[in-house]
Amino acid sequence: MKISAVICELNPLHSGHAALFSHAKSFSDGLVCVLSGNFVQRGEPAILDKWARTRLALLNGADLVLELPLPWACAGAERFAAGGVALLNGLGSPDTLVFGSEESSIQPLWSLAKTVDSPAFSEELRKTDNGVTFSKRREQAAARLLGTPTASLLGKPNCILGVEYLKAMLRQGSSMGAVVFPRMGAGHDKPDTSGPILSASHGRELLRAGEDLTGRLPESTLRVWREQAAKGLCPASLSKLETAVLCRLRAMSVEDFAALPDISEGLENRLYKAARQAASLEEFYALAKSKRYSHARIRRLAMAAFLGLTSALPALPPYLRILGMNSTGQQILGLSQPSLPIAVRPADFQRLSTEAQQIFALEARADDFYALGLPTPSPCGRDYTEKLIKLGT
Repeated sequence: MKISAVICELNPLHSGHAALFSHAKSFSDGLVCVLSGNFVQRGEPAILDKWARTRLALLNGADLVLELPLPWACAGAERFAAGGVALLNGLGSPDTLVFGSEESSIQPLWSLAKTVDSPAFSEELRKTDNGVTFSKRREQAAARLLGTPTASLLGKPNCILGVEYLKAMLRQGSSMGAVVFPRMGAGHDKPDTSGPILSASHGRELLRAGEDLTGRLPESTLRVWREQAAKGLCPASLSKLETAVLCRLRAMSVEDFAALPDISEGLENRLYKAARQAASLEEFYALAKSKRYSHARIRRLAMAAFLGLTSALPALPPYLRILGMNSTGQQILGLSQPSLPIAVRPADFQRLSTEAQQIFALEARADDFYALGLPTPSPCGRDYTEKLIKLGT
């Protein structure tokens, strides 16, 4: 079998995602989806839980859905990409990684990936203006090595993530190929008042507002949304968790902040001071962010603090957790030669390493917190009771 793969959040699944899945299936016999869990890169709970989004992935062409564990799902682009690629390498069967991009050619992205991972780039980065964000510094350094047109791709969200996927593939010695799929419709985090393809962020906004999105989101997304909403299972909201997050931030010492992932250059002191002053999360973000520290990075750090993530966690995921599959997914598993242990049921983790058990425990606790952010809060333990999702098997 020829197997393609995608790494995604589906927060929620929109028409661009459906088109990406369809394209990946057009040249392969099966599609593996690595899906973020209940907390995502934005530093907030996903609007639909991971089981609902697993169903959506399977309904739209995925054959096997793997969970991207919490420490990688709720991380910046580099760690997010490294975790996703590691799971696909650990599965052993995918031939091609497919990802959305504002750039229609893969070659400039490969050039950027090789460059930003080189000693020459590290040297150039040290010469850049320290008064701007890291992303801007990186773009400036790349421009001196590759020219402005290629370097400017580092200012485009999907290209940034694509470069990180390719960089992870290089670092991990992956045998997968890579294919870009041109981004469709509204740009990342951009509103589109009338277009047929919404960005995920605009889709979330309109779903929360109760807008009729018939024809603007896939029918499967709208159907699952209505089903989950009727049960009080969506939308998950950070606002319901805000006081709990602020309590955690106020309880932390400077040393606690220093132990978070992605802390550098004394940022822990800035976070500590902001936590002591802020009466809301938006105020915390505003007090902590600067030209060097982006709003997105601060959001992720606040969520990492709340969920108990630290820099001591492993660099790459130590297991493959299967959330859902169909009959083709079963075939993919049968043909794979995984280098990572597979977990389907919670009991499977008892046979895994202590490290794997610790990460799953973090995941399960985070999902218990997620349950408090729902319209109808639910008890703890869903990670231990939810069954593998099977469609068409």
